[in-house]
Amino acid sequence: MEHAKTEPIFLEPVLQERIWGGQKLAAYGYDLPYERTGECWGISAHPHGQSKVARGPLKGKTLAELWDQQGDLFGGKTSETFPLLVKLLDAREDLSVQVHPNDEQAKRLEDHEAYGKTECWYVVEAEQGAELILGHTAKSKAEFAEMVEAGRWDELLRRIPIQTGDFFHVPSGTIHALGAGSVILETQQSSDTTYRVYDFDRKGADGKQRELHLDKAQEVAMIPHAPYQANTETVEKSNSHTLTRLVATEFFTVYKAVVQGKWEAAFQAPYVLVSVISGEGELVVNGKNYTLGKGDHFILPVQATSFEITGHIEAILSHT
Repeated sequence: MEHAKTEPIFLEPVLQERIWGGQKLAAYGYDLPYERTGECWGISAHPHGQSKVARGPLKGKTLAELWDQQGDLFGGKTSETFPLLVKLLDAREDLSVQVHPNDEQAKRLEDHEAYGKTECWYVVEAEQGAELILGHTAKSKAEFAEMVEAGRWDELLRRIPIQTGDFFHVPSGTIHALGAGSVILETQQSSDTTYRVYDFDRKGADGKQRELHLDKAQEVAMIPHAPYQANTETVEKSNSHTLTRLVATEFFTVYKAVVQGKWEAAFQAPYVLVSVISGEGELVVNGKNYTLGKGDHFILPVQATSFEITGHIEAILSHT
């Protein structure tokens, strides 16, 4: 399968049921299995939702299998497990207020996780009045615990209005929650560890309130909150395309590409993750053509990080 190294790896989405999910992800070309479909795991090697190759010489293999058995596709394995996870989220209702551990905390507190969870969000859709929670007002752990115990959520939580096209970086330790009326493209470390701080007294399918994780949450939370300024920068611009670097961190670098014509791209990276969030067009890699459409997720392996896209496309790209 030597030719597999030069071809894009298109992946089948993994749809996840969530109490706060809805039906908006159907507009991205997915057959939704649940009334409350909250997440599409578009690029994932996490055991809670494994992406499989949709077509081509590697069809049927999971991304985890490729990472384990064919690491040369990615320029050689740099970690035990594939390090990134890309999702589309449909928040019909508010998500719980939560926080994620960093790498050291995840290894210490959770036996099964290889990584902590730093993430970032590109707002693909936002209804009028949509908002999110990012950070808090407590100056100390004692004040944080006191405000949580008293249920002073309106005082504690920082709410931010959002609109389509906004971008937010959410380092591990950040208290956060997506709000109702938004569709988000999330790029994150490959982790599924979440500590809930507050869930709006919502009840699950069993009629009981969902579990909170206040002890672990207060252990890993950033207190006081320190806002992060993403180093967003336009790195390429022509009459037919714009490439904007949204953030660059030790875990990932994330870009937004807008193509209105033709884009000839070359990334100095061992592999590139791509999610098409709107439009349609064509991808050309090593002389072969592939149709692109809204909702496609794929990886460009190490010998395919120079490519061409034509058409009218908006996409989020990332690499380690």
